[in-house]
Amino acid sequence: MPRANRRRPDPPPRGVLGRGVDRTVTGPDGSWVVRPLRGDTSTKTYRCPGCAQEIPPGAAHLVVWPSRGTFSPADGVSERRHWHASCFRARERRGPR
Repeated sequence: MPRANRRRPDPPPRGVLGRGVDRTVTGPDGSWVVRPLRGDTSTKTYRCPGCAQEIPPGAAHLVVWPSRGTFSPADGVSERRHWHASCFRARERRGPR
């Protein structure tokens, strides 16, 4: 006896596509706004400033920019960089490049 095809329930609604929740991270190298990106929203190749390796399209990573604190965290957005999550966590151990 063939089984009946059942419609799958609709997935829950998502937030803004590709955007994670911004958070501010403070360390000895300053204060940074960090936004995680899911891999399925990344369509370009970026170069990680921590390891100088490419971040291929489709790879989850972080977008990081300085938190200026003057008026809003978006003040430093022109200086944003795409990092591997592990490279950003290890930036204090690496030292200046």
